[in-house]
Amino acid sequence: MADQPASKGPAADTRGDRGRPVDPKLLEILVCPLTKGPLRYDDAAQELVSENAGLAFPIRDGIPIMLVDEARRLAED
Repeated sequence: MADQPASKGPAADTRGDRGRPVDPKLLEILVCPLTKGPLRYDDAAQELVSENAGLAFPIRDGIPIMLVDEARRLAED
């Protein structure tokens, strides 16, 4: 089986790590597991950021890892 071109499918513009698409509908419904508040998608860092919790959740192989233990603490400015 050959890999399909990255431009195919509805999630073509939302790329996860290693070029895997992140489903935009999934991004719309996910919330911070700690605060239940909104998340901001950081395309450059491939993270979902919870400003309220001060955490950034990684996206690996197109899958958001929504575990507090796996999250990166945001730097306090």
